[in-house]
Amino acid sequence: GSAFINPSRAIRERLWKRVQEHAGPPPKGMKRPATQWVKPGLIGRVKHLRGEEDLRHASLQDFREKD
Repeated sequence: GSAFINPSRAIRERLWKRVQEHAGPPPKGMKRPATQWVKPGLIGRVKHLRGEEDLRHASLQDFREKD
């Protein structure tokens, strides 16, 4: 799926720095050459609406590297 996040400026700058430092090659056979691939390894803290099975109206509060 896809998601849209609107983090604070501080989180956005940290996230962009992480993207630049952890760029990786695209998966074999991928046909989107302009896409910037990033190696996985983040854990996010999100705030979301309760009461449903699906994650709804989530907002990124913070993130950290996976241990």
